Amino acid sequence: MEKLLISVIGKRNSGKSSTWNSLFGRTVKTGTKLKKLYLNETEYVNVFLVSGSPEERETYVGQLITVNNPTIVLCSMQYRKDVCQTIDYFIDKNYHIYTHWLNPGSKDQNEKPELDTLGIFNYLIGLELTVGIRNGKVDLNNRVQEIREYIYGWSKYRNLILRD
Repeated sequence: MEKLLISVIGKRNSGKSSTWNSLFGRTVKTGTKLKKLYLNETEYVNVFLVSGSPEERETYVGQLITVNNPTIVLCSMQYRKDVCQTIDYFIDKNYHIYTHWLNPGSKDQNEKPELDTLGIFNYLIGLELTVGIRNGKVDLNNRVQEIREYIYGWSKYRNLILRD
């Protein structure tokens, strides 16, 4: 079965956790089981959430994912050179990857995107996945809705949508 990773990459306090909280409509944390992610009032998909990046935790992402082979994973990633280890985990597990890089992040001092001094954006583009830069300083509703719509379309095509 195909699998999907939705990731948000950014520096500390860039808005990664705020993205997930807004997507779920409540404060959410990494858990040990799948969570229902409502895509509208009655339809949802089951997802595994890694909020609080593996890089910040200094923990291998494979140790944080406690569900065997989840179909959809939402994962925060820290903009650091070692983020490539987390990305490679999902590549090795055959996940399709859809990524937002929060640049600038919500708490960054700069108002415009910074250069990718670590080469992570080029690394991602070279993997032929879906990646885009999103401004973490602007209202997050548009980018959260973009993520919701992407998950909905991907899941609908694969008959993964569940109903209450």
